[in-house]
Amino acid sequence: MYSHNYAGNDWTAGYRPWKLIYTKEFGSKQEAIKYEKWLKSGVGREFIKSLPH
Repeated sequence: MYSHNYAGNDWTAGYRPWKLIYTKEFGSKQEAIKYEKWLKSGVGREFIKSLPH
């Protein structure tokens, strides 16, 4: 979160400030990457929009 909100001028800079609205633990990095890809899909984005902000 720190790097997204305060460090650098990368692609996340235009969307500041970032806030954490959801967390999930995974048993492996592969599972986490698969879930991240799902979150970036249409269905995943709808899930994100349904979360309380």
